[in-house]
Amino acid sequence: MNEEILLPVEGSSLERYRLRGKPAARPPAKPFASRIAFAAAHVTADPFVNDSDVKTPIIDWDATLAYRRHLWSYGFSVAEAMDTAQRGMGLDWDGTKELIRRSLAEAKAVGGGIACGAGTDQLDLTAPLALADVKRAYAEQCEFIESHGGRIILMASRALAACAQSPDDYFCVYDEILSQVSRPVILHWLGEMFDPALQGYWGYRDPEQAMQVVLQIIRKHAGKIDGIKISLLDAEREIRMRRLLPSNVKMYTGDDFHYPELIEGDETGYSHALLGIFDAIAPVASAALQALDGGDKLAYRSLMQPTVALSRHIFQKPTYNYKTGIVFLAYLNGHQHHFRMIGGKESARSVLHLSELFRLADQAGLLADPDLAVRRMNKFLAVSGVH
Repeated sequence: MNEEILLPVEGSSLERYRLRGKPAARPPAKPFASRIAFAAAHVTADPFVNDSDVKTPIIDWDATLAYRRHLWSYGFSVAEAMDTAQRGMGLDWDGTKELIRRSLAEAKAVGGGIACGAGTDQLDLTAPLALADVKRAYAEQCEFIESHGGRIILMASRALAACAQSPDDYFCVYDEILSQVSRPVILHWLGEMFDPALQGYWGYRDPEQAMQVVLQIIRKHAGKIDGIKISLLDAEREIRMRRLLPSNVKMYTGDDFHYPELIEGDETGYSHALLGIFDAIAPVASAALQALDGGDKLAYRSLMQPTVALSRHIFQKPTYNYKTGIVFLAYLNGHQHHFRMIGGKESARSVLHLSELFRLADQAGLLADPDLAVRRMNKFLAVSGVH
């Protein structure tokens, strides 16, 4: 049954919106065959603890792990402890270790694919830092992940960006860490739009020059690198870099604006995926990837394309606040019983922003239970002073 709801619009007025009520897509009968797809998963905060007390667990483990099972059920591997999980925006290294440990155990229990982010966020960025500090921090996190049986996503480091003086410093750090890991890793190039502290990563503000540095690292350590995820929101640069990678190194798109065409690919190749937006659009993206497996590119495009407007909205500037929209959609869809985030980040987006998110999620077929979504949206609007 179609539902209606009054949603706020610019100008302090309300607009009647009728939902389309599309049914949710079904989980796949078998794993994806033509593409590897990681969803960077969010965490659910526990609203009954005081997150100003760093010694107190601040994650609702039942809801957080249940969401990973949801992603696995739709065929995705989980990219754990990435920026989508509020890494560096409320989730510290102690909390991250527990998240990684629990998620790896859950993945093993259910047979889910998983890889975990290793960074340097145990370092104090207000203190003087040297390259040796960065190396030790990376090594500690890599060792922790591998000791628990996990694969590594080698995340970009704020600490390295802060203390590196040249491209050679990046090469020095990555050269040492890649020489130590026991299994091939996924490198991570996160643009400054996702994290302003990463401006000038790889030693250059010019992305073309930066790309040459990371390609040099990849070519030297191709046997220790499964692939690289780049999140620059620049499809042409991603395609150009994809064509320059060694044949055994994969490109994982992290482009939350252009992912449909990058995953579909062209006559020279395609990108696999490691995307934050897959957390939000998993059911529809799963159906699209199943269609791509079957060679039905028209069905793939018809399913995936309506999600782009939603993704561009969720990831609009300031891009790093995208986690708020991801968590809000999980709340609308009943995956958690509240809209609270670590560090109060639920306030990072406006009521108008979240109202438009509601519309776009419905139009993309991503409100699994329209009745529930309307009830929860109305509650949110009421406490926000709209109704």
